[in-house]
Amino acid sequence: MPLPAALLDTLRDIFRDDALSVAEAERLAYAYDNSRLSASPDAVVFPTEHAQAGALVRACREHHVPLVARGRGSNTTGATVPVAGGVVASFERMNRILRIDTDNRLAVVEPGVLNGDLQQALEPHGFFWPPDPSSAPWCSIGGNLACNSAGPRTVKYGSPRENTLGLRAVAGTGEGFRCGTYTSKGATGYDLTRLLIGSEGTLALITEATLKLTPKPSAVRTLRATYTDVGAAARAVARIMAQPVTPCALEFIDDVALKLARDHAPDAGVPVAGALLMIEVDGEPDALPASAEAVAQAARGDGLLELRVAETAAETKALWSARKALSPAQRKLSPHKINEDVVVPVSRLPELVDGVKRLAAKHALPIVSFGHAGNGNLHVNLLPRDDAERERAHAALAELFALVIALDGTLSGEHGIGIAKREFMPLALSGETLGLMRGIKAAFDPDGILNPGKLLP
Repeated sequence: MPLPAALLDTLRDIFRDDALSVAEAERLAYAYDNSRLSASPDAVVFPTEHAQAGALVRACREHHVPLVARGRGSNTTGATVPVAGGVVASFERMNRILRIDTDNRLAVVEPGVLNGDLQQALEPHGFFWPPDPSSAPWCSIGGNLACNSAGPRTVKYGSPRENTLGLRAVAGTGEGFRCGTYTSKGATGYDLTRLLIGSEGTLALITEATLKLTPKPSAVRTLRATYTDVGAAARAVARIMAQPVTPCALEFIDDVALKLARDHAPDAGVPVAGALLMIEVDGEPDALPASAEAVAQAARGDGLLELRVAETAAETKALWSARKALSPAQRKLSPHKINEDVVVPVSRLPELVDGVKRLAAKHALPIVSFGHAGNGNLHVNLLPRDDAERERAHAALAELFALVIALDGTLSGEHGIGIAKREFMPLALSGETLGLMRGIKAAFDPDGILNPGKLLP
């Protein structure tokens, strides 16, 4: 259904020249994300300033037209697919780094800044922003905030929620507001900053973020441990996280994933093992050997096959070979892979890994597990190769979520909910909790125009 003529006239006043498009090719380009789901919007606009975002929301509210904020579309849950049509607001042109303040360890950025571009800008100052999803070279800060996207460094440095001081945004009412602080401490009212992070654009459009920076460590040491089976590796994760030295990365790869990587890249040196842990510790050069030894000691135990420590950059690259070969290997096996990012308490990782093995056997389906084990956050990838396996994969998915909840876990660690996991939200949250969330949604977005059909069941 086309947009009302009066709304189009208003949008043309707000967004001049090529900042507004209703052309079919442009609309198709913004109809999908990395979930492979798709729905065409009626128009695409490209804000470049906060005032435009406010005027856009007010115009869409007046005409009761859906509005979906978009970063670079790298999310995997359909969170930016405009399922109800309407307007997509792509923030890719709102991409300025406004301020880098090393004295106060903060940076102020617009939402369209790419994660990788921010890291490059911070490098000469000796700082970094900890969230580092695998899509960092092409995902935006706004998208990172919308889904609380994190990455391997979360185990030591935290997610966007722990690394964002404040936001500027526009609520679904069209009102602009600021929340948070420019300080590392604050106890002034409700924490709206953390509320907006992870809300997937259902409450407000973020137009500016004040990010907490961290000094870049001087050195990193990489270790790789292989084990006889996934249980032994999972128990090692629990030991590593129970000692005082927190690794800056602790990645788990199961035996199915290792075989896939070997088959895809036979010359990459991927080891034969029941499971593998990639471990990194960072810090000052003088302290690093002791830190690495403390983590290595915890990694040793029943089921350890080999523990290797990289001494050079080339050795570090070689140790990471299995992880690097994994994504292309999965794509080759199954273009229809279902990529989940469930989380359980670290102590229950062995039960999760064993449960995933049982699901793979029960449903006769390839399932690969790897991911950020230090947080208990595993990427469980179901890899159906034909229509029959796709049917079984959806049944297995429901059982996976039920298993995770039974282990005191939750549905997502960093991918978010979007469309893909909406129906499972009542598994994770009580009716009372979901009711409070709907009340919050109504307060921010009384007409329900912001990203409808996402997150809340």
